[in-house]
Amino acid sequence: MTGHPLRVAVIGGGPGGLYAAVLLKRLDPGREITVWERGAPDSTFGFGVVLSDETLGGIEHADPDVYRALSEEFVRWDDIDILHRGRTLTSGGHGFAALDRRRLLQILHRRCAELGVRLRFHTEAPPAAALAADHDLVIAADGVHSTTRQAHADHFRPRITTHRCRYIWLATDFALDAFRFEIAETEHGVMQLHGYPYRADSSTVIVEMREEVWRAAGLDTLDEQDSADRCAKIFTETLGGHPLRGNNSSWTAFRTVVNERWSHGRTVLIGDAAHTAHFSIGSGTKLAVEDALALAACIEEQPSLPEALAAYEAERRPVVASTQRAAEASLTWFEELDTYLDQPPRQFAFNLLTRSRRVTHDNLRLRDAHFADTVVRDFGCPPGTPPMFTPFRLRGMTLRNRVVVSPMDMYSAVDGVPGDFHLVHLGARALGGAGLVMTEMVCVSPEGRITPGCAGLYTAEQTAAWRRVTDFVHGRAPGTALGVQLGHSGRKGSTKLMWEGIDEPLDTGNWPLVAASPLPYRAGVNQVPHELDRAGLTLVRDQFAAATRRAAEAGFDLLELHCAHGYLLSGFLSPLTNLRTDAYGGSLAGRLRFPLEVFDAVRAQWPDDRPMTVRISATDWAEGGTTPEDAVEIARAFARHGADAIDVSTGQVVPGERPAYGRTYQTPFADRIRAATGIPVIAVGAISSWDDVNSLLLAGRADLCALARPHLYDPHWTLHAAADQGYEGPGAPWPAPYRAGSRKPPTGRTDGPKPRLSLGPLPGSGR
Repeated sequence: MTGHPLRVAVIGGGPGGLYAAVLLKRLDPGREITVWERGAPDSTFGFGVVLSDETLGGIEHADPDVYRALSEEFVRWDDIDILHRGRTLTSGGHGFAALDRRRLLQILHRRCAELGVRLRFHTEAPPAAALAADHDLVIAADGVHSTTRQAHADHFRPRITTHRCRYIWLATDFALDAFRFEIAETEHGVMQLHGYPYRADSSTVIVEMREEVWRAAGLDTLDEQDSADRCAKIFTETLGGHPLRGNNSSWTAFRTVVNERWSHGRTVLIGDAAHTAHFSIGSGTKLAVEDALALAACIEEQPSLPEALAAYEAERRPVVASTQRAAEASLTWFEELDTYLDQPPRQFAFNLLTRSRRVTHDNLRLRDAHFADTVVRDFGCPPGTPPMFTPFRLRGMTLRNRVVVSPMDMYSAVDGVPGDFHLVHLGARALGGAGLVMTEMVCVSPEGRITPGCAGLYTAEQTAAWRRVTDFVHGRAPGTALGVQLGHSGRKGSTKLMWEGIDEPLDTGNWPLVAASPLPYRAGVNQVPHELDRAGLTLVRDQFAAATRRAAEAGFDLLELHCAHGYLLSGFLSPLTNLRTDAYGGSLAGRLRFPLEVFDAVRAQWPDDRPMTVRISATDWAEGGTTPEDAVEIARAFARHGADAIDVSTGQVVPGERPAYGRTYQTPFADRIRAATGIPVIAVGAISSWDDVNSLLLAGRADLCALARPHLYDPHWTLHAAADQGYEGPGAPWPAPYRAGSRKPPTGRTDGPKPRLSLGPLPGSGR
């Protein structure tokens, strides 16, 4: 679509808007492009800008002139320093490039002038709707407080989340030699400094702390210079007596911006107008510049503007979502910083470095093998042993490694009786090397089943069938523990098999449901459950106790009480599903009452030397539901009653949930519980690689890691993880019949002769 759109308006003269103008003008010099900027040419927020090699590669390819100009300005460094409790730990090999934000703007201003882009400074842009009337394209690059987004909020549908820390952008007139994190434990609470060089003689310094710490320290009453002076006194170790200065700096709370749509007619959002990501992963300018690159490319490639804008959003949205998940993990880590302060020094440093989950242990080993190896050594790993293959003790049971096969409903039982499928399914995973293999949710009564295919432990026949499975595991996979998860479906019962219609009621043969409150899972679809009265509560409690006795008789090594995912006991815990006004509802203590009564009844029947865990949903992913703070208190309550570990899952409580899916997306909830309480936790949720497992363990975010889908894809996932890491120790022994397969088979010839000589023409051959 060369030559179109011809008239382009850009609202906002930040890096994203300017670079979009440069690219579009360069692609078609005939375009008429105008940039409106209400501030002065050198008006900007903050001081330095950090760009990644990936972003720079895109700039170099799209506009070598801009790339060359930027390259001349960069300050580069490799190290990250972490200052905490009088000790500095350094990790190298990270590779940063930064420059002065004003210089970046000057380079883009000059490039705009060279290409003929009109820059209108000190000028408020007309509304986007007015610009769209006589322009072919309107690019709204008007920042986090975008007036364009606000004016068309009914279409863009923004969600703006304000976070719990206050921060201020400052600078100092000397260059740090590393990316510096300094932690200050003051009488008012924990404060942190993020600093990095951006010129040969200057560094950006961001000071951040929780809102309540900021107020307690009286920083909320200080002006810009007084705030800078106060921060300079707090962080003397990093600053060495150098003063701090501002740039129209003020204390603010970070706001995460998410929009359901990024375009509206001829108007498109880029940069902070479309999305924000916390500064602790250094991504704001990076994302804006990458948006500009993608938008220009899509306009060049697509035959019409609507198709171009759709392609731009389709290309960028997954990238931005991934970045925002990483940024959310990072900012949450800093919000909860005080819970990590007592970690051993190297573990604390490793935890900080891997906080966004984008840096992992294996990745860190490529950057700084010495640092990564010292973290492993401090963890207590014997030489040559990855963290995931270290043992872990729960009550009277010692697991040989930290890998758990997560409970996965198979819907393959007949009248609650597990059959050959369960023997093969669980037996295969036990042979596959995991330290602990969990059954699916095993139901305590016929009415407590989710589907007709769910397994149970309410008859002698079922007990004998489970004994067949445990005997096989203990006999053929010695050292593997087998755990049973006991549960009751509550209001989510009497439904079809998953592949026939998940959460859909049966066409015929439905059984009555019970729950904390008479609320159907989906109004008008699922049946209304009966609210449990005192007699019903007693019956259910006794059913759990009876199932526990059968589980012990069947030979299980561990028992987990299922209090998650909206099933019966979870339904008591969540304020969205428990509307009771008696002693079993209301406050969190009331909502905990019945699950704790069941736990006590189960613990009383379960052999004292065998461990018990509890699976909880640490958030409902829905407004008004269980909060992470609630989850910490729920975990504490179960631990006080004798739980040996908490299996931390999330969601599936209400159908209107909005989970923030992504790699290891549930692990921050386990991390929070462990850090706040010291209770052992099992982390779950899209953990898919052995590198993830090692990283979570080393950072102290989990004690065990449960994986589900990876074990469906590969029953021998744990043994293959050992082979991939060159580990052959006691944490992952291969079953004798399988030892011949303990090395990955070759996929083709790799032993061909290597070229060694370069032969010239034969003498006198003329060739």
